[in-house]
Amino acid sequence: MLSAIVGSHAYGLATAASDEDRRGVFVAPTESFWRLVKPPSSVDGPADEQVSWEVEHFCALGLRGNPTALELLVSDLVEVCTPIGAELRALLPAFLSQRVAVSYERATTQQFTRATRAAEPRWKQVMHALRLLMVCRTLMTTGELRIDMRSAREELLAVRAGSVPLAECLRWSDELRTEIAAAESPLPVEPDTQRVEDWLVSVRRRSLNADHGS
Repeated sequence: MLSAIVGSHAYGLATAASDEDRRGVFVAPTESFWRLVKPPSSVDGPADEQVSWEVEHFCALGLRGNPTALELLVSDLVEVCTPIGAELRALLPAFLSQRVAVSYERATTQQFTRATRAAEPRWKQVMHALRLLMVCRTLMTTGELRIDMRSAREELLAVRAGSVPLAECLRWSDELRTEIAAAESPLPVEPDTQRVEDWLVSVRRRSLNADHGS
């Protein structure tokens, strides 16, 4: 139902060495959930660096404010989008809430930890942690999810190249976290779970009717 290129190409941070990361959403047949062996929640491939989520699993990720899931709904590099996929992209506001601050905080803390535990900093991870914090700051202060980082491309690629001292990167991170925590966000406290669930049920019903030709 939906597939798009995400990652550095969608962020405007791609270099000649950047892979093309793809994420997607598929709908498993409704009747397959009535069997003892359930459909997979995600599938790798067929292309390299491609992962697709079953729609229910995607909805759960989106409601938790998962950064990777949410960016699929705003990537401009869409390769497949059925009418149901278009409905899902239009559902983005229902997924957004102040929960994103917690999700992005967790994700960036993990990235910084992995990036700085090595003998040499993993600069690519440091860059992406800062990028995520910048996205979260915009989201918390404006209510809009913007993943295009071309306006900060020079600064972020300098981090990736290892040209910015780690101490300065950590100060930058602390400043962003402070701004996020202080934001008077226009986002609701909680996502619109009912709206997302109602849509999911409608997808299941339509899939079942399609399977039976009605």
